Amino acid sequence: MNAFSLLQIGLILLCTTTISSLQCNHLPLQQRQVIKNSLQLLDKMGRKFPQQCLREKMSFRFPEQVLKPGQKESVKVAIEEIFQHIFCIFSKNLTLAAWDGTAVKQFQNGLYQQIEQLEACIIKKQTHFLQRKEVNRLKLKKYFQKIDCFLKDKQHNLCSWEISRAEMRRCLQLIEQVIRKLNN
Repeated sequence: MNAFSLLQIGLILLCTTTISSLQCNHLPLQQRQVIKNSLQLLDKMGRKFPQQCLREKMSFRFPEQVLKPGQKESVKVAIEEIFQHIFCIFSKNLTLAAWDGTAVKQFQNGLYQQIEQLEACIIKKQTHFLQRKEVNRLKLKKYFQKIDCFLKDKQHNLCSWEISRAEMRRCLQLIEQVIRKLNN
């Protein structure tokens, strides 16, 4: 390989790193926009919460400590993890929910793009950070498994989906609050 080719490769790497870091600098703004869009799509997916589902309502107890803004990187990791779980839940059998399919697809696409963006921006460092990340990951996994089991126990019926949709709305609102705190 000649020097000119190496120089070209170096310039390409430098440009991609610069572009990537610029995207990461604007990540909180992008996240707020994605959450805003996601909340609107959650509303658009279905109708008003059905009254008959109120008696089936369940408390899943979101592990709010995973979003304590003590360390920005661990919060980013937790947000990415939450987005991945929400994406997985909304990739399940939605036929009984009778929701707007276009809104569901747009919701999934927005989450997927944000997951990709977060993965590109998250800095994986320090053993302590990785241990804390695993503890948070396990707490979130347990929380989302409760939701998944609830859906399965109710055989993915309309009320179970509506309750899950309301819970996802709550998750996104918590993330939005944390992002605002981190940027102040």
